[in-house]
Amino acid sequence: MKTIGVAILGFGTVGAGVAKGLLENRAVLRERTGLDIELRRVADLDTTTDRGVALPEGVLGPDAGAAIRDPAVDVVVELIGGTGVAKKFVREALEAGKPVVTANKKLLAEAGAELFALAAEKGVDLFFGASVGGGIPIIRSVRDGLVGTRIETIYGILNGTCNYILTAMEREGRSFDEVLADAQRLGFAEADPTLDVDGFDTLHKAAILAALAHGFAPDVHSLPVQGIRGVVSAEDIAQARELGYRIKLLAIVKDAPDGLELRVAPTLVPADGMLGSVSGVFNAAMVKSDLDDWTLYYGRGAGRLPTAATVIGDVAEAARNLAAGTHRAVAVPKASREIRVKPLGECVSRFYARLSLKDAPGSLATATGAFSKHGVSISAAVQRGASADGFARVIVLTHEAKRADMDAALAEIAASPVSGAAPVCLGIEG
Repeated sequence: MKTIGVAILGFGTVGAGVAKGLLENRAVLRERTGLDIELRRVADLDTTTDRGVALPEGVLGPDAGAAIRDPAVDVVVELIGGTGVAKKFVREALEAGKPVVTANKKLLAEAGAELFALAAEKGVDLFFGASVGGGIPIIRSVRDGLVGTRIETIYGILNGTCNYILTAMEREGRSFDEVLADAQRLGFAEADPTLDVDGFDTLHKAAILAALAHGFAPDVHSLPVQGIRGVVSAEDIAQARELGYRIKLLAIVKDAPDGLELRVAPTLVPADGMLGSVSGVFNAAMVKSDLDDWTLYYGRGAGRLPTAATVIGDVAEAARNLAAGTHRAVAVPKASREIRVKPLGECVSRFYARLSLKDAPGSLATATGAFSKHGVSISAAVQRGASADGFARVIVLTHEAKRADMDAALAEIAASPVSGAAPVCLGIEG
């Protein structure tokens, strides 16, 4: 039986989970792959903290470069994260002709085209199944299961921290800041939650899915992104729920003849729909294709063991290819046409708007006139009563409209003498 040696770079939460899985399930992997997949190196600058995994003597050390260069190592697993030394080590492994498995969504979103080109040049694999959705097999499904279809739409709830916060805000009626503090105390949010709550983590994952589905390398720095901090309030969550919706931080990838929508934003989805039922730290992705209609992928999007399971699946595939003397010919497809990503103003959806209007005759007419002037058709308008300062909350739902037209209408309303607090606007999908 052929033995395949593995090195793990990064011995944090996921790295420890991968090590645990490779050690404890070695016999299972033998049975299912016909190969002996052996953990031979783990590299991390911290070699003293107890991760709850008993590594064999001599496996753990601080030198990632030495682990990559070790002739007993055949497959390199990068779990350091970020785009600094992680990119350097991934390049070193690929240059050495060793397949790489990574869960690093930021690295792939920002430098994926470069790294996939290098992997193709060297004739080795670069696998990334855990980079989106943790333990959810969304990457394999889009890359392989739906390879014979045209993917039209992807909706993704891809950040467990944000979904936990939004779920708790709805259930408990508390503010964003209160729930975020609890999430940090419970370990669901980082001390610096910027990547999560401001939408960038979801954006990196959306860019990877778009690359797989449509065969191009998005410029992640130019894509529209809006997180939940300072945008979603407990009041809007309650209003949405009364109207039959829930607010989710949504990755949106929608193909159309005039271009591709690729963006991240807090969005209303039907409360009784599949995405509306995704709560807490769970993730989900819905994919619509021309042949398969809608399919749903659901599960834990992060965490030590779910993510480790996906990483180990990639290790096993890389090991099989090594044993067979082959590699994956196409990691990310290349489109036969130029892909145009729409600017935010051209993106089309229905909208939810919360207006603050003077509780006086003519105020609503002023607002509806502004919507009509800019070509935005209203499907429903509900007044929620006057506040102590004489302004009424008015909830408006629209038919489909361009975001630029909606923004123009709201800007005109905000500048009018009937407006109080600034309008709030969120898209509606599904």
